[in-house]
Amino acid sequence: MQEIPYKIYLEENEMPTQWYNVRADMKKKPAPILHPGTLQPVTVDDLTPIFCEELAKQELDDTTPYIEIPEEIRNFYRMYRPSPLVRAYCLEEKLQTPAHIYYKFEGNNTSGSHKLNSAIAQAYYAKKQGLKGVTTETGAGQWGTALSMACSYFGLDCQVYMVKCSYEQKPFRREVMRTYGAQVTPSPSMNTNVGRKINAEFPGTTGSLGCAISEAVEAATTQEGYRYVLGSVLSQVLLHQSVIGLETHTALKKYGIKADTVIGCAGGGSNLGGLISPFVGEMLRGEADYEIIAVEPASCPSLTRGKYAYDFCDTGKVCPLAKMYTLGSSFIPSANHAGGLRYHGMSSIVSELYDQGLIKARSVEQTSVFEAATTFARVEGILPAPESSHAIKVAIDEALKCKETGEAKNIVFGLTGTGYFDMYAYQAYNDGTMSDYVPTDAELEKYLSSLPTV
Repeated sequence: MQEIPYKIYLEENEMPTQWYNVRADMKKKPAPILHPGTLQPVTVDDLTPIFCEELAKQELDDTTPYIEIPEEIRNFYRMYRPSPLVRAYCLEEKLQTPAHIYYKFEGNNTSGSHKLNSAIAQAYYAKKQGLKGVTTETGAGQWGTALSMACSYFGLDCQVYMVKCSYEQKPFRREVMRTYGAQVTPSPSMNTNVGRKINAEFPGTTGSLGCAISEAVEAATTQEGYRYVLGSVLSQVLLHQSVIGLETHTALKKYGIKADTVIGCAGGGSNLGGLISPFVGEMLRGEADYEIIAVEPASCPSLTRGKYAYDFCDTGKVCPLAKMYTLGSSFIPSANHAGGLRYHGMSSIVSELYDQGLIKARSVEQTSVFEAATTFARVEGILPAPESSHAIKVAIDEALKCKETGEAKNIVFGLTGTGYFDMYAYQAYNDGTMSDYVPTDAELEKYLSSLPTV
């Protein structure tokens, strides 16, 4: 076998020209999205007042395996794609493991994360439809940053509702959005009806993605020429993010490497779904087998401790219902949770794959996540985002298992972005003031007991 370089780069002509829709290969599809008023499966006509028409079609398409990436989007991708697949030689040496560790680095763009892959696609379809602008929510700020950059590129107005605790903890991420022309509002705010309602019901709340989604949807539907866009959870987003997995799969194949374990952090499911989609596709078609691990924070454990049920996608209960692993739409993670993985539910695609046993899930506490992040930064030279560091933690755990057993497994994980705007969290870890919070069964039951009856 030829020597594996530190970084495996693909040529421009090896970049995907089509997104891969894993739903097409799923014999048991994710359950349909339901209209919040009728509880009937939504149609494209139901979604178009909220989403761009083409994105609504992509959201409901579970039969087309490959969807062409428009040339304008591919031209934008060329600014930072294909992204490198890196062999973590220094981390392997540090751990003294026989495992081979690879990470797909998605932080090599101005927005600092994988989120740009879908942001530019959604902005493109909004521009093509002739819209004035878009509204959205953001948790840690990576999605808001990516969307503000994409909207600036296409000349669209961008309104971002940022989870309040992140708005306060990450002022520099906020300022990058404003530099690209976005209007950034801490959520829940007093600017929307649903924001005022949430503030009245939960005085002093630090917010959640569910809150911010409700506000962004209301803002989109009450302004002419605007639509709502979302950076995770939705099937259309996982579709766009499949470029991550397709490039990873191509790079491994180029050097004759067969992945044994594929690991991704999991909040709403966008990067995880994008990374694993071609590998899961092979499993669904009976062509290969992989161990796939979704890693979520112990403070927001939708897969490992949630229920697989229909739930509202937002706290204000104005969005459609999705069948997913959920903690309840009113669940609000602890404010000391430093990562962006704070959504109450999980992508319907990821949820169904997990329910079928095709992927595994683990939850990890944040002090151990930052310990892994620090180890990685010191030997690999990249300061990872807190979200990415959940995957790093489990990749290290798996590599140490190989040290015990002597197995030389190929471990692949997604490094979704950089952590240079997350220094408040790193400071808390370095100062020893960071703590772990794990909700009790009683706390979770309080939220899960109010799931809608469907």
